[in-house]
This record gives sequence, structure tokens and C-alpha cells, in this order.
Amino acid sequence: MPAHIKVLTSNSMRSVFDELAPLFEHATGHRVAISYDPAQIMLRRIAGGETADVVILGDAAISELVRQGKIDSTSCRPLARVRSGLAVRAGARKPDIGTVEAFKSTLIGARSIAFSREGASGIHFAKIIERLGIADLIRAKAKIQAGGLVGERVAAGDAEMAVQQIPELLAVPGIELAGALPAELQQVTVSATGIFVQTEHRNAAQDLIDFLFTSNAKRSLAAKGLEPL
Repeated sequence: MPAHIKVLTSNSMRSVFDELAPLFEHATGHRVAISYDPAQIMLRRIAGGETADVVILGDAAISELVRQGKIDSTSCRPLARVRSGLAVRAGARKPDIGTVEAFKSTLIGARSIAFSREGASGIHFAKIIERLGIADLIRAKAKIQAGGLVGERVAAGDAEMAVQQIPELLAVPGIELAGALPAELQQVTVSATGIFVQTEHRNAAQDLIDFLFTSNAKRSLAAKGLEPL
């Protein structure tokens, strides 16, 4: 019987679901409602009593939800690796970020930089600028928001550059990826799936997760900036 499936996930999956959700609905008859937020915000929402059928977040967040008894451990599967990058407005010169020193110089020379306060990439970027000794300089010209797609600040002309996970940058029209962060500064996050213990649509939830591991879905993941596992 067709079901209405609620999914809680991070913004790194937004463009993937934009493409795959209609295909899944057409193939199965199920309907999918998706809510996006950074992992830390999503964890607070769930702690506050919100529930769903499927969750897709970083593996650390999934492990925490399993520990809390919210997610069935047998349903958890690593889905894809996610890396962070830097983007500029479409048509702008792409800066050199190929080495740590080049990346540092690019940040110092930028007029403004957008990043998130609670997203995994933004939390990691805050640690990077501390490590590079330029935290005060960068924060003074930063455009910081709690979550969402920070590349939209660049597309709107409100910031010169944006640092976020690559799939989130690629999801924003009007900006272009300059490249991934240097390997020495990179943080690779593994997105994983899980099914809520209290779901009333266990079979349909499993159908959706299985769909994300098909060859067509993996091609979509790769095209959207994720690295399928």
C-alpha cells in the first residue's frame, strides 16, 4: 500500500532529492515529504519530540540517534562521503585554493566570506581559521548564518565567497565551485541512513533507502557532489 514517508536530512541531500524523489514516487506510488537542516539543528528538533520515518545525516549524528533509541541500528547504512569546498559567484575569477598557503591568502584577500554556524562545514571552517591564525580577521568580514545554503549569499551579491559542503554549494544557481578545500584542511563526512524505531511505514521507509543505493541513484549522488559508498 502506498505510504507518505517523512524524511529528515541535511542540506547536502537537497539537490539529490530534488531529482530522485519524483522518480521514487513514480516507481513506487509512495509520497515523500523532506525537511532539511544542519545535523545539530536536526538533533535538537528530534530531541524536542519531532519524529519521521527516515533520517539521513552524518554518521556521528546517526550514531547518537541510535544511542538515544530513536533509530533502529539494523537500518543504518553509510551512503556517501561529503567534502567541503569554496564557491564564488558565477563568472567571477576562481581563486587559487590548491594549497594551505594559497587558501589562507584567498581568505585574507576576500572581501567577505559566507559560512554556517551550525552546519558541519561551518563548524569545521571555524576551526580552520583558528588553526591558520586568521579567525578574528575572517569573522570581522564574515556572513554567518545558522544553516541553509550559504551560497545563496554569494548568488545574491551579499558575499564574495562561500565555504560549505560541496553538494550544498552545487545546489545553488548563480555560483560556481572554485574547488575542494586543501587535503590538509579537509573534513570528510560520511552521510548515513536510518529508520526511526517508531515509524508506521517501515517497509516503505526501507524501499526509499534501498532506492538510494541503486545504480541510478548513485549516479545522481556523484553528479551532485557526493561520493557514493
